[in-house]
Amino acid sequence: MSTDPHAWLIALEGVPSGFRAARDGIDVLLRDRGLRRTSPELTAESLLRGAYASAVLEGSGSTLEEVRGGTGDETAAAAVRVATELLSLLPVLRRQPLQAFARLHTLAARGALPDELLGRPRGGESAAKLRGVAELVTAPTQAPALAVAAVVHAELVAAAPFHSHNGIVARAAERLLLAARGVDEKSLVVPEAAHLRLRAAYESNLRGWSTGGRAGMHAWLIYATEAYAAAAEASPLVTDG
Repeated sequence: MSTDPHAWLIALEGVPSGFRAARDGIDVLLRDRGLRRTSPELTAESLLRGAYASAVLEGSGSTLEEVRGGTGDETAAAAVRVATELLSLLPVLRRQPLQAFARLHTLAARGALPDELLGRPRGGESAAKLRGVAELVTAPTQAPALAVAAVVHAELVAAAPFHSHNGIVARAAERLLLAARGVDEKSLVVPEAAHLRLRAAYESNLRGWSTGGRAGMHAWLIYATEAYAAAAEASPLVTDG
């Protein structure tokens, strides 16, 4: 029997080909535009756009201009704190994903929860689920890196392991995995913006992952292939010229 926890998804109809196409699109973007134009400022802009989109998905009413100017609401501020420190967590995610998840939650929930709840699972069951997600990050797999990121995102949302801000943590973990697995090392694509653009499908398919059995999981993965294509289109490499 395979010990690859992602082996099941490789055989799903439309999933391997969909992720190959999405990865090809990202690779073309980063090769044709990124090699000439990559800069820390573009990475910072991508992270800011992602923070804004993630905050809106979490319920923020702030505009992009307010987030850019530092005057957004508390949910926006939480997403910006996460984005600011996100890439520094790359080595932590690779070695100790539980610690990375805890740090993401600590950054997001600072000021909204008592200090003793920051980075802490809601209970024993939540802690076990979080360990299971961490194992998905570190387990050897033949599955595409994009698929692993999509699964981890959905599993974190479904588990809701923390007392708050689980969506922000899940979307940050997804972006971090794209960098850690070599898909987008400088974090120039904006998956959060894609999820916001496709919000109805995003939220519906996330619910399907949790409640729709294998068919719901399949639908989420097909959605993710579309979202990653949209994430490349949302990159500042595209929209800045």
